[in-house]
Amino acid sequence: MQDILTKPASANWDDQGQLEVLTFDLGEETLAIEAIQVREILDLLPETKVPGAPMLVSSVVNFRGKIIPIADLRLAFDMPPAQVSVDSRIIVIEIEVDGEPTQIGMRTDKVHEVTTLNRNDAETPPAVGMRWRRDFIHDLVRQSGGIIVLPNLGAIFSTDPSDASS
Repeated sequence: MQDILTKPASANWDDQGQLEVLTFDLGEETLAIEAIQVREILDLLPETKVPGAPMLVSSVVNFRGKIIPIADLRLAFDMPPAQVSVDSRIIVIEIEVDGEPTQIGMRTDKVHEVTTLNRNDAETPPAVGMRWRRDFIHDLVRQSGGIIVLPNLGAIFSTDPSDASS
């Protein structure tokens, strides 16, 4: 596990210091993931619980004949459960997990837009004062409406589930 004082990896900013992202809400927080990782944005679908699966990814959905695991990032960020609303969506992303390209759906409270962030507005998470694990966050990006959190999905999905609350 990464030491709390170790500087987390930064996001994949391009040569011009920009990053195209899809922004979304989890509770009161706005997060963003690299747009290139996004495969689909879905309305909520019926989920099937998977016995014995880690809490972070404890259910699956059937979408167009493909079984997609569903993640609840609220658990990684120690956030309270959410009520489903008309704005709730599933963002299907593709990331590398254990060396394999893997599609994972992430429940969100609301999906906003694809936008471009600038590296000049970003900072790595501070070593103290964070309520979340530093290694779960690439960068915090200042915007006129507040802060956008760039989660480190690789770290979140490769963490030992029994270690997720550390």
